[in-house]
Amino acid sequence: MLNRDQQICLLNIARNTIESYIKHKKIPEWNGSEPELLNFRGVFVSLHKDHQLRGCIGYIQPIEPLYNAVIKMTIAASTQDYRFPPVTLQELKDITIEITVLSELTPIHDISHIEVGTHGVQLTIGNHSAVFLPQVATEQGWNREELLQYLCRKAGLMDNDWKMSDAAISVFTGQVFSENFT
Repeated sequence: MLNRDQQICLLNIARNTIESYIKHKKIPEWNGSEPELLNFRGVFVSLHKDHQLRGCIGYIQPIEPLYNAVIKMTIAASTQDYRFPPVTLQELKDITIEITVLSELTPIHDISHIEVGTHGVQLTIGNHSAVFLPQVATEQGWNREELLQYLCRKAGLMDNDWKMSDAAISVFTGQVFSENFT
């Protein structure tokens, strides 16, 4: 778990990144030495505007230091999320940043182990894969089966394909924090 100072540091890194990249197409450097931010962790950066999703991209796997993953995913969420046009300079003041730092994936074989609202879920069947962060099911009001059905849809599959014998389901937790600390 990251403490409040580490969370604020990551949010500042993300804010500096989005502003520098949108305004000048430059990626700022971070020269900190906070050990927790140097650990390799999976992370998602979500952007919100008027309480609506405006971009969300991340790494499930821990493939680089957390601070660097936040920089890269902030740029990706603001410019490469295919569901939205790139964030504009005029929008920057209205964008709120949320970061979800992930635990490692744990494969499960019984869906009763999915704790809705606590677990994020990754579903993989063949070349099809989809993931929802822990907060998504709660925000949407889904139960466990609805979560799995929507994962199937997101992966381009039929609603009940999660029941197939070759379906691989993994869960993870996430520490969620945003510029709107409550």
